[in-house]
Amino acid sequence: MSNDKTISLEDLKATVGGEPRFSRWYEVSQKRIDQFADVTEDWQWIHVDPDRAARETPFGGSIAHGFLSLSLLSAMSYDSEPSLEGTAMGINYGFNKVRFTHPVKAGQKVRAKLKSDLSKMVDSRFSESVMRSSTVMTVLYSG
Repeated sequence: MSNDKTISLEDLKATVGGEPRFSRWYEVSQKRIDQFADVTEDWQWIHVDPDRAARETPFGGSIAHGFLSLSLLSAMSYDSEPSLEGTAMGINYGFNKVRFTHPVKAGQKVRAKLKSDLSKMVDSRFSESVMRSSTVMTVLYSG
């Protein structure tokens, strides 16, 4: 999916504290969970054995890896956040606080609610200016 939306620096600063934005819904299918398990080599049965997970967990079936849910935040952000006009690239600087407060069951859909928290120019060890923006992201679940 291509994101062609752009925003000026002044308009980006004006979004701080403003209305939230929402990503599209992403399905967390058992196939996606199994593929993530293969990539990360984390084949814990609560993720990859739906029958056993239905019998032996309170979740009623398999659940996604917490890190699968976390990794979807990049796509969710890209889906709903405009790019800053005139920039060569955007780099994920990291996360300040992450908690997995709700299991994502196989077959559920998730999306992000994003709200701008901070945008500022910062000193850079690189030759170009660096803009650091902070966004509060909340994952919403279907069902």
